[in-house]
Amino acid sequence: MTPNQIVIFTLDDQRYGLPLSAVGRVVRMVDITPLPKAPDNVLGIINVQGRVIPVINMRRCFRLPEWGLALTDRLVIAHTARRPVALVADAVTGVLEYAEQEAAAAQDILPNVEYVAGVVKLESGLILVHDLDKFLSLEEDAALDRALENV
Repeated sequence: MTPNQIVIFTLDDQRYGLPLSAVGRVVRMVDITPLPKAPDNVLGIINVQGRVIPVINMRRCFRLPEWGLALTDRLVIAHTARRPVALVADAVTGVLEYAEQEAAAAQDILPNVEYVAGVVKLESGLILVHDLDKFLSLEEDAALDRALENV
């Protein structure tokens, strides 16, 4: 049986998780090049080892207050079914392995919740596990494709 593992990152004081299998690496904040005509939750693009990767503003996705980017922020380089993405996080705190009984599917808690695949319940609190393939709507994904055509 494959262990359930998530990479934990924070925005403000809330912990979020992404499946470890979807995360390639975590890097320090770098300069982000604006991308004209990109969806609102795309901050721009970065170059990672010769690959142009769109940067997603997680705060906008989760409707959190906007903050200026800081050198202490981290970029979680991950991949969706369609493309690699970089997700802006305040910090990345590590990898958590959890037991099946510590998790609940999102639809069991709150049907139709956007982005959330499930919740891991720990003594220290809840961790929302996100579905990367739902961060961009079909319209946003198509708009991003059009914006990236000229890069």
